[in-house]
Amino acid sequence: MRREAKVSAKEYVAEVLEYVKESSPGQSEFYQAATEVFESLVPLLEEDDRYREHGILERIVTPERSIIFRVTWVDDSGRIRSNLGYRVQFNSAIGPYKGGLRFHPTVNLGIVKFLGFEQIYKNALTGLPIGGGKGGSNFDPKGKSDKEIMAFCQAFMSELFHHMGQTRDVPAGDIGVGAKEIGYMFGEYKRLTMRFEGAMTGKQIIWGGSLARKEATGYGSVYFAENILKHYGLEIKGKICTVSGAGNVAIYTIEKLKKMGALPVTCSDSKGTIYHPRGVDLNTLKAIKEVGRESLEKYAHIHKDATYIPLHQYPEGGHAVWNIPCDVAFPSATQNELTLVDAKNLVNNGCILVNEGANMPSTPEAIAYLKANGVYFGPAKAANAGGVAVSQLEMAQNASMQSWSFTEVDSRLFEIMKNIFNTAMNTSREFGEEGDLLMGANIAGFRRVANAMIDQGAV
Repeated sequence: MRREAKVSAKEYVAEVLEYVKESSPGQSEFYQAATEVFESLVPLLEEDDRYREHGILERIVTPERSIIFRVTWVDDSGRIRSNLGYRVQFNSAIGPYKGGLRFHPTVNLGIVKFLGFEQIYKNALTGLPIGGGKGGSNFDPKGKSDKEIMAFCQAFMSELFHHMGQTRDVPAGDIGVGAKEIGYMFGEYKRLTMRFEGAMTGKQIIWGGSLARKEATGYGSVYFAENILKHYGLEIKGKICTVSGAGNVAIYTIEKLKKMGALPVTCSDSKGTIYHPRGVDLNTLKAIKEVGRESLEKYAHIHKDATYIPLHQYPEGGHAVWNIPCDVAFPSATQNELTLVDAKNLVNNGCILVNEGANMPSTPEAIAYLKANGVYFGPAKAANAGGVAVSQLEMAQNASMQSWSFTEVDSRLFEIMKNIFNTAMNTSREFGEEGDLLMGANIAGFRRVANAMIDQGAV
């Protein structure tokens, strides 16, 4: 039999991506995430045949386990309701599955797979022993009473607990899942298992949570941006910053920016954008979003010098936040929120750095345009790794039955983000593309997981 000629690394990647497209139809976000990672791996695959010989790309793109289940609960009117629940346990080569739970109407298997796939590399970059996973449901907590949220969370956990444990799978929060939801789920987990253990992170401080956890993703994002700017002889102090979102990541990105002397001037939610030229008032933002859970439109009623831009006034194909002049942009809301139109507006308005606080918030076309125009770029899997890093620190505290101070956790977070930056930068330099942090982060994260998979054999 004639032996087929070995295909190039680029052709090999194309073959695997075609397999992804065929095996995961309609999962566009997952395909986008796989494409971004795999295409940047070509230089590594060209110099090291082991990854092809061990079928790493084919294996790493396939979850070790995908769990889909029905969640049945009763609302306040006595009506029986049903939602879909998901947990994708993607890769455990370097540690137990770790990744958040998202409760949002848009959640489907493709979204969960994209998030779980990204989590593999993000978690690997931290240098901590945690694998990649993600989960959630199409349940919408907005407009639900506390009793209804509790009923749903308990029903959700009645299935999920079979697949969890502190050395097996450790979920956390994400969009729609905050301390309240974590509390209801952990309480049910404890009741069902009769174990008090670190099987979830994001818990309240008084029953096993970690100080600095809610701040971690936002703070970590700013630390990463600071490292980028410092590398090029710049600083975050004095920089005008635009931030999208009004959830946990955005709020604490804004908080840390203000503490470091920057000027964050925007925030946004699903209905509109706030532009406040003298700087976002943090107390007002927290009162509206963390306490009242209200629309940002209220912000403009309180601060008359702020402008509220409703959704229908956004530029076609773009977002109002990225149409506002800034030095540094922090997309911190959701996937694909920064488009090519937005990238062009940012460049035209003098932006020097885009630092991703959300998961995959920039489209491929936007990233290409930013890089082509000399804008520094902090990729999500590196820049927003602070949240999962402190989640692992919470696991460490639980395992040792200790509680660290805010200062200690924050100090460890600072060092982790610095190390992530150095790893990504050094790896980009190793492969002849110094400063391409997207490529550096992808290769570094992949190499750590892939080498562990090779060591552990065909499993």
